[in-house]
Amino acid sequence: METIEKKQGSIGVTTENIFPVIKKFLYSDHEIFLRELVSNAVDATQKIKTLSSFGEFKGELGDLKVTVTIDKEAGTLTVSDHGIGMTAADVDKYINQIAFSGAEEFLNKYKDTANGIIGHFGLGFYSAFMVSKKVEIRTLSYQEGAQAVRWECDGSPVYTLEPCDKTTRGTDIVLYIDDESKEFLDQARIDTLLRKYCRFLPVPVETDGKVINSTEPTWTKKPADLTDEDYLNFYRELYPGQDDPLFWIHLNVDYPFTLTGILYFPKIHNNFELTKNRIQLYSNQVFVTDSVEGVVPEFMMLLQGVIDSPDIPLNVSRSYLQSDSAVKKISGYITKKVSQRLEEIFKADRKDFEAKWDDIKIFIEYGMLTDDKFREAAMKFCLLKDTEGNYYTIDEYQKLIEGTQTDAQKNVVFLYTTDPTAQYSFINEATSRGYNVLVMDGQLDNHFVGMLESKIEGSRFVRVDSDIIDNLISKGDKKASDLSGASLEMMSAIFKSQIPALENANFLVQLESMAETSQPVTVTVNEYMRRMKEMAAMQPGMNFYGQMPDSYSLVVNTAHPLVAKIKAEAEKAIGSDVEKDFANLGEAESKLNQVNSEVKDHKPTDEQQQQIGAQQDAMAAARKEITDKSAGFASGEPLVRQLIDLALLSAGLLRGRELSDFVNRSVSLLK
Repeated sequence: METIEKKQGSIGVTTENIFPVIKKFLYSDHEIFLRELVSNAVDATQKIKTLSSFGEFKGELGDLKVTVTIDKEAGTLTVSDHGIGMTAADVDKYINQIAFSGAEEFLNKYKDTANGIIGHFGLGFYSAFMVSKKVEIRTLSYQEGAQAVRWECDGSPVYTLEPCDKTTRGTDIVLYIDDESKEFLDQARIDTLLRKYCRFLPVPVETDGKVINSTEPTWTKKPADLTDEDYLNFYRELYPGQDDPLFWIHLNVDYPFTLTGILYFPKIHNNFELTKNRIQLYSNQVFVTDSVEGVVPEFMMLLQGVIDSPDIPLNVSRSYLQSDSAVKKISGYITKKVSQRLEEIFKADRKDFEAKWDDIKIFIEYGMLTDDKFREAAMKFCLLKDTEGNYYTIDEYQKLIEGTQTDAQKNVVFLYTTDPTAQYSFINEATSRGYNVLVMDGQLDNHFVGMLESKIEGSRFVRVDSDIIDNLISKGDKKASDLSGASLEMMSAIFKSQIPALENANFLVQLESMAETSQPVTVTVNEYMRRMKEMAAMQPGMNFYGQMPDSYSLVVNTAHPLVAKIKAEAEKAIGSDVEKDFANLGEAESKLNQVNSEVKDHKPTDEQQQQIGAQQDAMAAARKEITDKSAGFASGEPLVRQLIDLALLSAGLLRGRELSDFVNRSVSLLK
């Protein structure tokens, strides 16, 4: 029989400041005391079960539950278990001796953040002092002949250890809650915390007469023993009220680290938003955190579910998590496992995978953009969808189009649309030539297109409305323009003069000889500037591009009968005058070139400077004459503005007064 005499002593710490330090540095996380105490109680319970299974404990196990009890009148919160209990020697070893190397080193190391104190230094029990003015332990060891002991401490290093009359095996931790922490005497508050931290502990946890946890959560079971409905029910338990997930991945590894869990793919639509706190991190079924940035790769923050690994230390700061080697290995494993499972699902039922693609596309793209290893794996199952609703892997699609969409420079040209409705006429023009157009209308697709372009050797990605189709996929046999000299200057000026002033937009007039059946005038969007502006909208650091005006080309089809009609009318009205002005322009330009050739690398003389200025003025005057005469003609020829407005309307750029004027003009032209 163990004999115990009452004694007092000082807790084995090297500083008397241990309790103020715990209170001060861990105050923001003070609720975790309940997790720590309940976890300790569960550990003690698991140990007695293990000893019993090995025959080292031959007594009755009894009711192996953990109980959390509130006594408002006494101001106490008690955590009780029927585990292995402690002897006086155990209390002295595990409670009274706190192994700090030195107070100064400790305080210096954790002066800014002490999130790593508890757990990292084995101080789970001492978290009780964050909310207590006094803590009492009443415990009876399972060992034969052991005597119950009572330990008490008021938050100073001085403690009391004495025999007590406890007759049941196990431990009661009695917290005398301090005045600043009275919230922890509220049953509803305790219920909330137990559901948060302890809802999946492997031992029943009871409070207020109710068991609050599921001791065998789904992720701890073998996948072979689970049905789809089991997985769905667990998801509904975790995220009540949400749509069912698309599919899930059951993680289960025991080497080189232990990791279990279930990750669910929720329905993610194009309203992309990186929502954190969707994945819950556990350690041996104890909830640790839902801030899993260091454990889970960033792109997987879009997933939901549970990860459980005892190799992830409890109560560690985020910076420690990110630098921890075990955590990095776990993160890498999760990436590998998810990519493997996605490939398996794709190969097992491609039609089902395609049906779900629009919902999971943003997740796949986000992963490929942010994680190199995932990108390499995902190239096998990442899908591209065309305007006909057909799905292809990247390799399949490249083989599909390389015969028809390879340009004169041997680049395979990937045509895509970001809005099949708004860009319909461009899509129709491309498909009528036998080309295929991809739909890239997701919020990440602008970045994704750039990434694919950089990874697929010999490729160009161009939006279908960024130029006329003959320029997008140039075969080297482009028909030369039938305009030159004065006619080219005149027609450019005619159409340029009638382009309405649109806010934050620049237009370049481009005259092309296309098929007579092509549109007379088309508005295209500069590919490079559009990409830069779209990326600027998502990346504040690119504000330079975001502030630049939109860049468009007004492409005039000189082979179209309506354009030819305008040209004929213009030549009849102002053609001879424009020819003279163009001749004057050419003469002035020739004289300017002659003076510049004489000057070469030398500083011009005063006389030469005067000649240069005179010829530049003459050229400007000749251009102005051409511009003014062309604009004068165009203002009296409503067909010019009508064709421009039709192109602007097709591009979604005709609005407000300009749209109203277009409608009225259309009515007039129909009379």
